[in-house]
Amino acid sequence: MFELLSPRVAFESLQAFVGSGGPVLFTIMILTFFLWGFILERGLYWTLGHGSVAARAKRAWAARKDKTSWWAHAYRDRLLSEVRQEAGRFNDIIKILVNVTPLLGLLGTVTGMVFVFDVMAVTGSTNARLMAEGISRATLPTMAGLMVSVSGVLFTYWYDRFVQKASTNLSDEMK
Repeated sequence: MFELLSPRVAFESLQAFVGSGGPVLFTIMILTFFLWGFILERGLYWTLGHGSVAARAKRAWAARKDKTSWWAHAYRDRLLSEVRQEAGRFNDIIKILVNVTPLLGLLGTVTGMVFVFDVMAVTGSTNARLMAEGISRATLPTMAGLMVSVSGVLFTYWYDRFVQKASTNLSDEMK
């Protein structure tokens, strides 16, 4: 169990897993790295950066003398829009990646089954080892695509809620 903590063993295990799933699983792995990079970036933004962005908007609104005219309300709406845009910067990309990974998993299922049928056509239906490789190519990308998608869905929901709540709170504070 502790041998998996070794970087070399962990890399070899990951390489064997991706190799048994075929090229579609490799694509899902690359998209997973991008997805989690964006998720971590948004987590850092909400932890470290959003307070300063909101504070800058509050300072700009507080520095304004006229707060009742149409121009003042347009300026306030612009400040709120800038904060909302910064808060939801990569949310759409995260949603796209969450929606694409299960589709790639299904593509892996199709390519794996094509591999099985190709093995059956070339060698006959008696070579169980080659058929098992095709079944592995069919099931592993599906599992990985669904797992990545499910893990990302929670963050899309949370980050959308954070944007909505932060925008409402800032709007109330800048009245």
